[in-house]
Amino acid sequence: MSLITTHVLDISRGRPAAGIAVVLDVRDERSGEWRTLTQGVTDADGRLRNLLAAKHRLVAGLYRLSFEVGPYFGALGMECFFPIVSITFEVREPSEHHHVPLLVSPFGYSTYRGS
Repeated sequence: MSLITTHVLDISRGRPAAGIAVVLDVRDERSGEWRTLTQGVTDADGRLRNLLAAKHRLVAGLYRLSFEVGPYFGALGMECFFPIVSITFEVREPSEHHHVPLLVSPFGYSTYRGS
């Protein structure tokens, strides 16, 4: 299993948000620039369990998950104020699993460290 996972719930509909493109970036400690590690799409349950390959070695540092929620809401015929939601978090213990859920609606979002 990937050491970084996510789950997107559409709280405006009370359902998982399937088909959302997600990009995982890592920040270069020296230059401060972001570099894309991988990307994926949420499944029918709104989950993305395989962002990183099982053999990928996670290192301590800053990471960013960016969720393309604009197309998701657009396909439902809904406007949204935040077309891309980006969540920056710090990995301190690279051997631990990091689950970063997103609760989203067309005009707001929330996140937390999951388990």
